[in-house]
Amino acid sequence: MPALQKLSAAPKRKRTPSNESDVGQSDAESSPHEAKRVRWEGKPMATEDSDSEEPSADKICLAAYCQHGRVGCAYYDPIKCMIYVLEDTQETAHFELTTTLLEQASPDVLLTSSRSDDDFLDVARAHMDAAGGVFQIRPHKEFAASKGRERMLSLRLLSELPSEDGDLPASSDIASTSSNSDTRNAYDFMRRRHEANGGDPTIRRWNASIRLSNFASVDSSPLCIASIGVLLDHLVRERAVNDLEDEGIAGLEVRDIEALSLEQFMQINADALFSLQVFENESHASVHSDKTKEGLSLFGTLNNTKTTLGRALLRTWLLRPSLSLTVIKARHDAVACFISSENLVPAYAMHGHLKGIKNVPRILQIMRSGKAKMSDWQGLVKFTFHSAMLRDNLTELHQASGVEIVKKFTAALDIASFRDVGNRINETIDWEESANAGRVCVRPNIDEELDNRKHVYHGIDAVLSKVAEQICQTVPPDYASSLNVVYFPQLGFLICVPMLEEWKTPEGIKVVDGWSFQFSSESHVYFKSQEMTDMDTHIGDLHPSIVDREIEIVQELLEEIVVHFEAMSSACDICAELDCLLSYAGAARAFEYRRPEMVDDNIIDIKQGRHPLQEQVVDTFVPNDAHLAGGSGNRSMLVGDEATNEAEEWNSVVLCTGANACGKSVYLKQVALITYMAQIGCFVPAESATLGIVDKIFTRISTRESVSKVQSAFMIDLNQVSLALRNSTARSLVLLDEFGKGTLATGSYTFSLALVLFPNSDSNCFVSWFCHLLNRGPDCPKLLCATHFHEIFREDLLDPDAPISFLHMQVMFTSSSGHVLDPNSPHRLVKPALDSVSAASQDSQRDRKVGPGEKITYLYRQALRSAALPPLTSSFYSVAEGLSLDSHAAKCAEIFGVPARIVQRAQHVSDLISTHELGQLLDEAMTDKEREDLEDAEAVCRRFLQWNLEGDGGGNVKARLAEVLGRKDSEDSED
Repeated sequence: MPALQKLSAAPKRKRTPSNESDVGQSDAESSPHEAKRVRWEGKPMATEDSDSEEPSADKICLAAYCQHGRVGCAYYDPIKCMIYVLEDTQETAHFELTTTLLEQASPDVLLTSSRSDDDFLDVARAHMDAAGGVFQIRPHKEFAASKGRERMLSLRLLSELPSEDGDLPASSDIASTSSNSDTRNAYDFMRRRHEANGGDPTIRRWNASIRLSNFASVDSSPLCIASIGVLLDHLVRERAVNDLEDEGIAGLEVRDIEALSLEQFMQINADALFSLQVFENESHASVHSDKTKEGLSLFGTLNNTKTTLGRALLRTWLLRPSLSLTVIKARHDAVACFISSENLVPAYAMHGHLKGIKNVPRILQIMRSGKAKMSDWQGLVKFTFHSAMLRDNLTELHQASGVEIVKKFTAALDIASFRDVGNRINETIDWEESANAGRVCVRPNIDEELDNRKHVYHGIDAVLSKVAEQICQTVPPDYASSLNVVYFPQLGFLICVPMLEEWKTPEGIKVVDGWSFQFSSESHVYFKSQEMTDMDTHIGDLHPSIVDREIEIVQELLEEIVVHFEAMSSACDICAELDCLLSYAGAARAFEYRRPEMVDDNIIDIKQGRHPLQEQVVDTFVPNDAHLAGGSGNRSMLVGDEATNEAEEWNSVVLCTGANACGKSVYLKQVALITYMAQIGCFVPAESATLGIVDKIFTRISTRESVSKVQSAFMIDLNQVSLALRNSTARSLVLLDEFGKGTLATGSYTFSLALVLFPNSDSNCFVSWFCHLLNRGPDCPKLLCATHFHEIFREDLLDPDAPISFLHMQVMFTSSSGHVLDPNSPHRLVKPALDSVSAASQDSQRDRKVGPGEKITYLYRQALRSAALPPLTSSFYSVAEGLSLDSHAAKCAEIFGVPARIVQRAQHVSDLISTHELGQLLDEAMTDKEREDLEDAEAVCRRFLQWNLEGDGGGNVKARLAEVLGRKDSEDSED
């Protein structure tokens, strides 16, 4: 039997049954190790499912144009495949809108015009330099509104009208058409596609021009339209570099164009997000990697999302907390439903099924472009399977009929249509053969013509064997010891015989009559005969024809299911929202969060509040209350029943004092974080909380210094406070933590005090920036302030009637045996009455020495007095109950080993500076020991001046120097 060789033949494998859950069920039951990434020889490898789920190489690009104080911009989100636009808006003098947009979009590339305002260019360049992004100034000719309009008209999103059910044949028609054995080719297929898409360019352009106004205001936003045009050009250039099959703007994956409305969201800048640790990126351990991971942060605590879109949406929610009570309460209702005891099992099952849902909008865009892989089709089938399971889980929830997300999800899920889509895909695509062939293959019994071609192709072994036997009978025995018939897809069928030694001579290869030489290798020679030509004519293009026919069938399948793309995209968006809410519910269960009560009143009422991050890193966290009322800058607000004398006075300003490291900063942050968490729709770490809407959060807590900033630490602090003063409203929340610690205390507390108390002060040019908060009256924001400047609590500085709530953090000194030391001392609980503070008590506090083993214990508990100050006396400690007049820094230093003599002297000098009596140091008399040391030093100086260095003739200088210093006598006495 002659040897037989066949190329490009796929091996046969056992076929799996076709059913709806082929892909979905296998994914749900797969081992967790299958989804893990592995590294082999330094190269990361992943499963094929991650192809459309890992857009890490995509970068966020933003184009912005600012002229004459007006700004318009657009940026592209590669995960959601959406373009977000900000229509032309009047910018402020300090570009707060631009800064907020850049902080929230976090672009990797920023494009702007060479004719943008200079101040705008400076702000944009500084932001991108700090963020490590790319800043490009493009020629102004590119930023033309007419060019932008032309680019938008080329988008497939605008030029192609939405598909209707009637535009496509029914499934039965497609099935009958597929079974037709008439000859088909790619040209007919492309012609049908051209007609289906309304191939006339004029009609497509007219459609786009009509629909353009649905997405952007062309006439009133020329800057925005120009930015969109530059953005699209940049995306096309980037796509052309990575994709040889460039289709221009029409090939871009743009799912939708959405307008940004920052009025619906809380304003919180990058400094506030950094100070509150909302996000915390930790760099990779290797200096050669630019990858980061989420550290200890609020986002890391709340993020238990399972989908790519869910993670992106959660980040968006944290960047843009809502100002709508309706939206916030709807999210709270959903979280409350999911954490109820009877809904734990369905909620856990839903979170598990969400893990199987891929980035469906991105997959659908890839399918539209005709570049879908097998993993994309698998992702779509998994979505249809897991969405049906999610629908079943929703029906198992108790008392969920009024939950908004449940109603939205139920309305968006067309389970019957999605099931049909999954069945059609599973019935059409052969998953096992596709995995082996590296392309999308079609199952048997779908197309009769395709089955015939595959039957011939897979049975070609027998044909080649029979042909080879027939040719062997016509070939002389001494011509070839063996003969093969082989197939090359590029060359067709060829006769292959071994190379003989005599053929390597100059005489060359001997050719049999009727054969034609094709080519040769070191060991074989290939010929073409009439039999081979006949086989080329009938079955020579069999493999390409199989591939072409499978492409046509898959495209017909795509046309059949494309009518459901919009519904599937909408359902996937709701799945992302459900993913976020389930993640909130998981955090609420894990950390015992409670639902806050959201009200229209401008108040913050927190009972037993906790810091969501600090409580995770300490063994025991002490909760505290907080009470603030916005808009009460000129008077206190009575809360409660006045008839029963149970009403409390709440103020807009809370002033917190206490020892070093006693928890003041944590307390300030936890109040802001609880308010912030409530408005992103999450439960809060508190026993209970009644909260009004906060429109903006400003912080002066952390100073982020950098060599790129030509500013001192104090100047950076001033910028943060200036931002709060210029933009805060009655519903804003401002945190001021030890403002001014970067400069002299005498100037710092003046600024701090003027910030809340002195509207008429003109002692310093800076004071005018900070002097009007309380003077705003009903427009006064909620202010939480922590300070160590005890000098402001004096009658000549502090207005006794100022509506301020004084708060302090308690500390306690204990001995080595654990006994409380001097518990009745006024500075222990630090709530002295005005008439009990005297110089004697002050001296007793200063003179007390801390014994061995004594330590300071921080109780992290606050005591609060909300009433107005009683009349002040002229005493230095003339403050109201609720203040701490000692930071205990000196006592902490003494406990931890600083010599007591140095501590006492430092405390004494500090007291004199605080009372502006530093001149007393000049009147202090020296002790006998100090006089003796001074006389000895004077004697040494006189002996040195009397020393004639030239007259001594260079004798024993060392001995003479010892005599001058007075050491010779001591040495003689020792001898």
